[in-house]
Amino acid sequence: MGWDFSTEPEFQEKLDWVEQFCREEVEPLDMIFPYAVRSKDPKIKALVKPLQDQVKAQGLWALFLDEELGGPGLGQLKLGLLNEIIGRYGSAPQIFGAAAPDTGNMEMLAAYGTEEQKERWLKPMINQELWSAYSMTEPQGGSDPRLFKTHAIRVGDDWVINGEKWFTSAGRAADIIFVMCTNGMFVVPRRTPGVEIMPEPRSHNHIKYNDVRIPGDHLLGPEDGARVLAQRRLGGGRIHHAMRTISQCNLAFDMMCERALSRESHGKIISEHQMVQEKIADSYAAIRMLRLFVLETAWKIDNTSTQEARTDIAAVKYSMAKVLREVSFNALHIMGSLGTTNLTPLQAMYAGAPTMGIADGVDEVHKATVARNVLTHYEAHEGFWPTEYIPAKREKAREKFEPLFKADEDLRKIADGYAKYIKSRT
Repeated sequence: MGWDFSTEPEFQEKLDWVEQFCREEVEPLDMIFPYAVRSKDPKIKALVKPLQDQVKAQGLWALFLDEELGGPGLGQLKLGLLNEIIGRYGSAPQIFGAAAPDTGNMEMLAAYGTEEQKERWLKPMINQELWSAYSMTEPQGGSDPRLFKTHAIRVGDDWVINGEKWFTSAGRAADIIFVMCTNGMFVVPRRTPGVEIMPEPRSHNHIKYNDVRIPGDHLLGPEDGARVLAQRRLGGGRIHHAMRTISQCNLAFDMMCERALSRESHGKIISEHQMVQEKIADSYAAIRMLRLFVLETAWKIDNTSTQEARTDIAAVKYSMAKVLREVSFNALHIMGSLGTTNLTPLQAMYAGAPTMGIADGVDEVHKATVARNVLTHYEAHEGFWPTEYIPAKREKAREKFEPLFKADEDLRKIADGYAKYIKSRT
């Protein structure tokens, strides 16, 4: 029996170190120098690098990558346990070399990149000398690849890209952009002529690709392999989002419980009101169920592949958005007016919850995918009655016992008595 919910003592010690490190070192940095990890200022970089060096000394840098690619090769399950902690702190994922969208893009390079591409882009990304973005969604087609228009054509030894992308997160700050075209996935340096980043939205950028010419070796993976690569890319990204969502839910839950014990309403502490208790109980159960689902999915990826675990990845994707929405709302409601301000993380968390139901494909698409995949394991029943139709099962069971009844008429009489009793109750 291989069923086990425990964490090895050695790795638990690492997680304990991470929790203390984030609380004592990362959070203060976030409070005084927001976005410090991406700063070009040498004074700020001098504050970040010692923290990253501590992470590397603990063997926790880029946890999701294999050893030969610069990580410890500990896999998705342990990354999930790590993300339960670091997802609470703004810059912690970058300080641990495990931030979106770079994690998914690095996995793509690791899986499909040539040795030259890994040397050129993957190693600098691991060392955070390069930042990346993923450019897939389009204004007219959303995330449906069948509706995409952005296309690359071969011109001599180069590729020329034309098209338009919407909601390329961190595109403005990226050094390289992974662009999904109808006929392939391409790595495009942001400063390439023709890459036009529109003024709005500020964080999730609208980008036009106007005759963007890149060298032939900037194609990632096979030509016409964009959809395969995209599914691999999004699968990793979705499970990482789910891992970080658990940490956000835990943060909201901690705030909820602390507030419930600290405030008074109608003559008693609000934690004594049953409606408050209901919100706490529902939130606790929802978080625990999501956590187990996410960790089991991570375990499946480690033991099979992203492709094999695709149904569960899709299911955790829409489940995480629902749980985050419900838990953050409950926490905000218990926090009261303070929760509606920007003086705690709750308002931004609740406002961002709908985005989680849209990012990396809308929830409705994932639900349809899960349903289709699940139904492939079933068949339609024959005739009018389903498999679990009780009268038919009783008739078949009666046939099974008939040889015994022939040998023992008293046993038949007992069975007939039960049959008469059952009939009287229907």
